[in-house]
Amino acid sequence: MQPPSRRTFLALGLITLTTACTGTDGTDAATKAPAPDPDAPVRLRAVAATDTLLSAYDALLGTPGARTALLQPLRAETAQHRAALAQGIPAGSGTPTPGAPTTAPSTSAALATLERQTAQSHLADLDAARPPLARLLASIAAANALHATTLGAPPDQPDPATTPIPSPSATAPSATSPGTALPALQQALSAEHAAVYGYGVVGAHLPDDQQRADARTYYAAHQAQRDAWQRLLTTLGTTPTPAAGGYQLPFPVTDAPTATKLAAHLETRLTTVYADLVADLPTPHRRTAATALRDCTLRALSLIHI
Repeated sequence: MQPPSRRTFLALGLITLTTACTGTDGTDAATKAPAPDPDAPVRLRAVAATDTLLSAYDALLGTPGARTALLQPLRAETAQHRAALAQGIPAGSGTPTPGAPTTAPSTSAALATLERQTAQSHLADLDAARPPLARLLASIAAANALHATTLGAPPDQPDPATTPIPSPSATAPSATSPGTALPALQQALSAEHAAVYGYGVVGAHLPDDQQRADARTYYAAHQAQRDAWQRLLTTLGTTPTPAAGGYQLPFPVTDAPTATKLAAHLETRLTTVYADLVADLPTPHRRTAATALRDCTLRALSLIHI
């Protein structure tokens, strides 16, 4: 089993890249009076949900035979999540979390379930948050999903609540369609083109075993996501960016270990692309990008285990 610090590096990385985008608008605080934060209700709900999760970690850590080496790094990351979410709200503020458990989880499996419930509560508030906070919520929800998998839960299934991407025959886009986010959508499509190309290289260097089977599954997932962005862009009346004839690899791929390293690199790069896309898309489509962010995060987790 990989050590927790290795297993959960993506959660830390997601927080590193998101906290820099929240809490300031670039204006010197000394020259501008504080204004009411329209994100305060969302932040309060997210902090309350995270406090419930922190209490669950503390309770489980206090039980005899607790898996301290596993739980402590996850608890520390959760504390980082809370600090990022609490920016700009008074210390000690919070609201009760609807549906919060009345008893603390007594097993890793129960804690994993609570991690997933926390992720869902963050995603439920995506549409109510301004773009920087939406980016943070989606990134932390992906980290929650990673934590749940680390605690032994099976991988997340496709989210039925995700906003479906329309087909080219859909009606004309409304005022809430992602027309203003076309550059970000094109960037996401370009990143998926590169991922599809990269997985073609990956598959050619893997033995015909479970690794190659997993790579085929991931390759198909990126093809599907690429096609979805192409359909959406076409629906919006824009020509999707075509794939390049080839892409420069970040390092030479000559064998199975370097092929696996490339696959992990592709997935990790896409987590940044999709975190940015959550912030750039209007509210009806944020959940789609957040789900793509989660899926890339979990695929990267599976790859670092190889």
